[in-house]
Amino acid sequence: MRTGVLDPAREGVPAPLRRGSGTRQDGPVTTSAPPNSSPRRPTTGWLAHGNGLTWRLRLTLVAVADVLLAVPALVLLCTITTSLGVAVVGVGLLLLLVLVPLNAALAQVQRRLSGSVLGRTIERPDYLRAPSASPLSALATWVRDPARWRDYAWTWTTVVVGWALSWIALGLGLAVVWYAVFPFVFAVTPEGVLVNDYGFITVDTQEEAFLQWVLVLVALAIWWWLLPPLVRLRALLDKALLSPSRHQLERRVAEVAASRTETIDHSAAELRRIERDLHDGAQARLVSLGMSLGMAEELVRSDPDAAARLIAEARDTTVTTLGDLRSVVRGIHPPVLADRGLAGAVQALALDLAVPTTVLVDLPGRAPEPVESATYFAVAEALANVVKHADARRATVTLGHDGRVLRAVVTDDGRGGADPGRGTGLAGVARRLAAFDGTLTVTSPAGGPTTVTLELPCALSSPRTTPSSGTA
Repeated sequence: MRTGVLDPAREGVPAPLRRGSGTRQDGPVTTSAPPNSSPRRPTTGWLAHGNGLTWRLRLTLVAVADVLLAVPALVLLCTITTSLGVAVVGVGLLLLLVLVPLNAALAQVQRRLSGSVLGRTIERPDYLRAPSASPLSALATWVRDPARWRDYAWTWTTVVVGWALSWIALGLGLAVVWYAVFPFVFAVTPEGVLVNDYGFITVDTQEEAFLQWVLVLVALAIWWWLLPPLVRLRALLDKALLSPSRHQLERRVAEVAASRTETIDHSAAELRRIERDLHDGAQARLVSLGMSLGMAEELVRSDPDAAARLIAEARDTTVTTLGDLRSVVRGIHPPVLADRGLAGAVQALALDLAVPTTVLVDLPGRAPEPVESATYFAVAEALANVVKHADARRATVTLGHDGRVLRAVVTDDGRGGADPGRGTGLAGVARRLAAFDGTLTVTSPAGGPTTVTLELPCALSSPRTTPSSGTA
């Protein structure tokens, strides 16, 4: 079985691609209606700055949320630790397949919550990608993934230290409430049941209970001044453990720099190709057209029939030249992509294939134009390989977006054995995707099927708006 990842960028284990329930139509293209969903919005700093009662009440709600999150964190900590201990018997491995992604999801919730306190998004680290979809491959990848171990360390820390910080922040607010309502609770409590002994004074009468209102001011002052730094300290602790490590950031900078160099080289080669196509094709035909028209002009009086033949040849040359120009333009940016978007362009592409192809679309909006273009050409290359090399009877293209990543999956029932490290087609696709921090994964066991997965991080615009021309 040959499996390859052509981009060194590392993401999380691929999430299941949402598939629409498309139905077969007259042609080989099937389209599913997009759901009424919207992409996730980036974290904002609505809790980062403030100096009033409302702001502190919101911070108290954050402390409550932190305390509540510690409950599933404790459950995950116990079950993951137990599963690691019994992994040798096999049952623990099965549990880890469920528990590790759940732990990553809980960590992502904490990133968003702590990011709102700090006023900046806590980025999700680049999880190592499993080279194949098999459970053993996923487990082996998780074991050597530092980001997964940092999530596990965060679970330990949040249960021990983070939980304590959040409880202190929450307890300060509860103390204010308790001292405020204590006289009324004391009044309805049987005598001798509710007694506060402070050492220097024992509160056991109604008058002394009302004197405790002085403590409300003390507790309120402590809560007012200590709540923000305690909540912020908890958020900084989460950020230290859940942010990408410095090594990861340095690696990503190096990958982006290498990708930029490859993209510049690819763009220069593309410009040379366009110049060559125009010089050898359209320009040569236009020169021939000019010569034919010049000869026809000289013969129009002496030999009208010959002039008419030359003009007819010139007309045919213009048609051929227009075809050459359209071919060049289509290689730069297909008009159908601008008119109908990625879904329509891929459907049109599938209609022209010799292999019956089904297209499933689950896109609630449009991606930026450069991302759409890169995805279109990548899908076109993958489908071209299906026609040329796979000996397949059917192919399927699935387009989806999970709120963070645009994902295109091309599968066929051919003979398999595709090697992503051989040839220039898929390597060129990987370079094109790398410019957008995208990845290309090929899974092709001998005998098939072959699955090519393209992933590009981006946000989608509204279906009724034109996608931005900026990069993702």
